[in-house]
This record gives sequence, structure tokens and C-alpha cells, in this order.
Amino acid sequence: MENISNIYLTDYIPTIYTTPCTMQYTQNGKTIERGIFAERNGVLIIVYNKTQNVLTLVKQFRAAAYLGCIPEQDRKGIIDTEKYPPKLGITLEFCAGLEDKNVATEQIAREEILEECGYDVPLEKLEKVCTYKNLTETTGARTTMFYCEVTDDMRVSKGGGVDDELIEVMEMPVEKVLEYANASNVNSPMNFMFGLQWFLYHKYKHKV
Repeated sequence: MENISNIYLTDYIPTIYTTPCTMQYTQNGKTIERGIFAERNGVLIIVYNKTQNVLTLVKQFRAAAYLGCIPEQDRKGIIDTEKYPPKLGITLEFCAGLEDKNVATEQIAREEILEECGYDVPLEKLEKVCTYKNLTETTGARTTMFYCEVTDDMRVSKGGGVDDELIEVMEMPVEKVLEYANASNVNSPMNFMFGLQWFLYHKYKHKV
């Protein structure tokens, strides 16, 4: 997971997943400009394995999280991985993915669980929780959050992602996840904290 080298920063290279642009508008007679980094909508799935009483999470290297740990003066060219070890960019998250296919959101969620976590979850076992906005200032994309319960016999592969994804599946007791989330520095996205709080309030309190 941490065997990462030759980290190099370049100018933005366009992809099919993100589109930078600037929006101009007049509000109350004042001209305003706002930078936008438009991205695709996505899904997030809280996966609870009731056989083992664990949350199924994913661990992976996130380039943006890594960049955020590097001071601006060092954000150029080759990055010194001795000074800034790649482990700074490794995050712990719920299963998630982009809506990159013309299919129902539930189907996207089902495929992400299979690809990342290795569980084959029937569509009817997916519970839609809510849809919310991501970073409203810069992206405006929405995420649809789902919840599902799995058992050991629903696992059909080890997971780990597809194509160039390098994902480690982490099955963690809820108490250990809470211990991690209560640390002073949590290397996880905001939706991880939101999803965990929802799970604790709406699901886990009924299981203990």
C-alpha cells in the first residue's frame, strides 16, 4: 500500500471525471467570479458485516489528501518522499465511487461494493439513506448514501478495486472505528464522519 515512489506534480491534465471552470454572475448589482471544479456525482455505502460485527472499510492512497500535507513551497516537480512519506496520503473510508455509467444509482452502489469489498449484495438489500452535496463552494456534486448489511457467505471475492485502483479492505470492529474517529487527527473525508455518525445513531444503537 505504501510502496509509492516517483511522485511528481504537473499542471492540471484534463480527465473525463473533472472539469475546472469559472462562473461569473451578478448578485445585488455586484459582479462575482467563482472557481468551480466540477466533478461527477457519486455514491457512498456503509457496509456492516453482521456475521462478524464489523464495518467494512477501504484503505487507499489519495493524491489530494497527500498534497494537503505538503507546504505550498514544496508543491512543485519531484516530491521528496523522505520528507513527505506516502503514508500521509493513505485514508480510511467507506466504500464509494462515481456515477460513471448510465444505470440506476443503486446499481452503481451494488457494483462498487462488489469491486471494492468483494460482497455480492442484492439490490433489494440496499437501503437508501439520503442524498447530499459535497463541497458546495468548489464542486457542487452530490453523493447518494446507502446502507447494507452483509454476511460472510455473501463474499465472492477479496475485493480491492478494479483497473488501476489499489484498495485494501479493512474489516474493523465498531469500537475500533470509534477509537480511530475520536483521534485528534483523522485521515478520512468528511463523509466518513457523517456516515459513521448516521450508522451509530440509526443502526448500531439498536444492535447493542
